[in-house]
Amino acid sequence: MTGSWTGDRMGENRVVPVPDLVKSDLDPAIAARLKRTADGLVPAIVRERGTGDVLMLAWMDDEALHRTLTTGRATYWSRSRSEYWVKGATSGHHQFVRAVALDCDGDALLVTVDQVGPACHTGTHTCFTDSLPVAEADQVPVAEADRLPVAEADQVPVAEADRLPVAEADQLPVPGAQR
Repeated sequence: MTGSWTGDRMGENRVVPVPDLVKSDLDPAIAARLKRTADGLVPAIVRERGTGDVLMLAWMDDEALHRTLTTGRATYWSRSRSEYWVKGATSGHHQFVRAVALDCDGDALLVTVDQVGPACHTGTHTCFTDSLPVAEADQVPVAEADRLPVAEADQVPVAEADRLPVAEADQLPVPGAQR
């Protein structure tokens, strides 16, 4: 294990053990596309297949991603416990992985799951339950730079953008998952 500084509570830092970059059986073509933190981790955004709800944010290294892709069970690196964990192994609140996508920069994963029970350790369906106040868009002053005209060719209608296909290369295969 190596250590990395991370925020613990507001204004505090502590050393957190992170997995050493060890040999993993992750497909080298996938591994080459990943942009990791200095700790060797990639954030994994987890969403529910049926509802589209964002359930949680977790962390994966190459080995956790390899285990997830080869077992179909969501496996993460626990920064607080310094170990791998399979979601639901102790709680029974399993995540059955249906798809994994890599973002355009290679620095984040989107894991689509069928969730059994609550996703959050607090017992809620999602970890994102604390809404923060946001000013309404029409109440926020628009900066002068935001008022510059945009060339018509640069504008994509929303309906057309929704029809843009997802590149197959960005869909990471999950054995046994149905598309």
